[in-house]
Amino acid sequence: MATFDPRDPDWKARCLASFERQPIVRTLGIELAAVEPGFCEMRLPFREELTQQHGYFHAGMVSTLADNAGGYAAYSLMPAGSEVLAVEFKVNLLSPAKGEVMIARARVVKPGRTLVITTVEVSMLEKGEEKLCALMQQTVFCQMPKA
Repeated sequence: MATFDPRDPDWKARCLASFERQPIVRTLGIELAAVEPGFCEMRLPFREELTQQHGYFHAGMVSTLADNAGGYAAYSLMPAGSEVLAVEFKVNLLSPAKGEVMIARARVVKPGRTLVITTVEVSMLEKGEEKLCALMQQTVFCQMPKA
């Protein structure tokens, strides 16, 4: 994994504060397990309310968790005062999202000045074993405050 130097010395506090301001993470029960420069891991414990008709996590939940993890991996490298916005992503669903906990691990591939490319692996933890269930490639935008 590549190592990156954040542009903001207070990157971690900024990421944690931003995460706490997101109503969707509270609503869904998403947990921030780790954030490092260019990396983020988030987890979503299984809840029946988040499933589709076959009892698996809904693809929308897979995408939401992956999008959030990728966004914070990118945000960790952005300058102070910036905000992060997803502009594009593609998700490949590889197997049903079945298990006790969904885990998204995001890594920055290319940190640009305004666009950051991330890749996210989403796995399901079931009976102590992880199984890859989705891959995401994402582009996020570094939005600077208006003067």
